[in-house]
Amino acid sequence: MTTQPQRSAEYSMVMPEEAPDRHVSMSNRLARSAQGLNLAEKRLIAMCLAGTDSVPMKGLALAVNAGWKMKVSALEYAEQFGVHPTTAYEQLKDASNKLFEREVRYEIKGKRNQPETKKFRWVSGAHYFPGEGYVEINFTPEIAPHLLGLRKQFTSYKLRHAAAFDSVYAWRLFEVLTSWQSTGFYTTAIEDFWEVMEAPPSCRKDFKALRTRVIEPAVLAIQTKASMTIEWNTLRAGSRRVTGLEFRFRPDPQGKLDIDNFGTQASADVDEDDDEPELDLSVSH
Repeated sequence: MTTQPQRSAEYSMVMPEEAPDRHVSMSNRLARSAQGLNLAEKRLIAMCLAGTDSVPMKGLALAVNAGWKMKVSALEYAEQFGVHPTTAYEQLKDASNKLFEREVRYEIKGKRNQPETKKFRWVSGAHYFPGEGYVEINFTPEIAPHLLGLRKQFTSYKLRHAAAFDSVYAWRLFEVLTSWQSTGFYTTAIEDFWEVMEAPPSCRKDFKALRTRVIEPAVLAIQTKASMTIEWNTLRAGSRRVTGLEFRFRPDPQGKLDIDNFGTQASADVDEDDDEPELDLSVSH
């Protein structure tokens, strides 16, 4: 007897005006990992993640084993991110062409406590439909535990709080800080920061380049566009070499960020580095 291949669960995005406060949710592990995405790809992924809020429990169960499909139209994309429809078409087309090659990457503790690199693709397929103006992407089962049925150690923020970012560095730093929002404090070794932000080699060799090209523009964008106050400092070995960074942050009470809904986390932020998320289908997020 032959078994039929499992089909992906399929859900379509709702128009932005129907759900103005959609959330992007993911495991803390994913929020703090190298994600391999440029800005257009990050926008597309974020819209799809916001759309999973409407996936019913039966759909979550299917997604564990078969992945799931999401659709995003160019008009939805244009409205969400404030770009011209023509620009939206081009960005979605380019993102769909490259998204299949993108992968999540992070380290876990392996045998004998030795670090091992774990990596997997975001999607198993991405298809742009010319003339119809939409993209359909198929998320992989491997990423499901990081995105669905989250009950603890997860990060959540409203898509509109990140939609104004025009730099993937700003978005990624915002995401990482939000994953630590219950403490308002984030400290990291400089090597880990390079990896999470996927800084180019020139910025890894020269801290001034990292500061002027990555950190300062990202902090400024978050403060002005997401209304978060941020103070950051370097950690040094002796008087010269930068060994780490520390960030202190909070929502600006005079800004646009909803203080009562700044991030959403179901448990403490201080999860262990080797904790892997567990998909829980008993409740939806």
